Amino acid sequence: MLWNVDLTLVDVGIVTRDAYAEAFRAVTGRPLVKLVPAMGRPDSEIIFETLAVNGVVADDDHLPRFLDALAAAFADRRRRLAKEGRMMAGARDALRSVARLDGVVQTVLTGTIKSNAVLKLQAFKLDRYVDFELGGYGEEPYPKAGLLQVAQGRAKARLGVPFTSANTVVIGDSARDVQAARIGGAGMIAVASGRSTATELRQAGADLVLPDLSDAAEVVAAVTALTTPADRKAG
Repeated sequence: MLWNVDLTLVDVGIVTRDAYAEAFRAVTGRPLVKLVPAMGRPDSEIIFETLAVNGVVADDDHLPRFLDALAAAFADRRRRLAKEGRMMAGARDALRSVARLDGVVQTVLTGTIKSNAVLKLQAFKLDRYVDFELGGYGEEPYPKAGLLQVAQGRAKARLGVPFTSANTVVIGDSARDVQAARIGGAGMIAVASGRSTATELRQAGADLVLPDLSDAAEVVAAVTALTTPADRKAG
């Protein structure tokens, strides 16, 4: 089970934008004028586009330097996360309820770099439900569908079970999340809690679209409908 983080489980956009601005200044020596919207993309992609729209020609060391600076800037602001951000409706109950399903292991499939993803979920005490070692993260140089397959490989190596569309489910809020699931090989539960509308999520090919995570029983039923106990037998 792979969860998207931003606008699916938590919303910490204000802190994220501030961290990006500090990281941009640290790497380029210039103020950030425009931050490109995330829209389900990995941080590595956002960084390159942000450099470009701000007139910076990227070289080989820009990405690793920016990733390091972004991690440091975000960590410096971690105490602001719970105060200025929010947990999305039903997120804790949904995570807790899915965790009770036989054989389910929960991790994340996120465009956020790993250290920041951990801090985001820790701020709202959601990290206890997630195995971060099995996820796919924004510092890895793959599109999101590739990150899904990387995560499936990590889970197979750890658990000794092949992961395919029969026993892998993604929950996310963007059309890009849906496309990643379709291409990478996973069932897809979309929640219309982000910037993609329910219609856009359906058109992208989601197996099921929910308004949000507020009905934990509905989330569990959706996961169950996309897998079987035999398929889920991983833990």
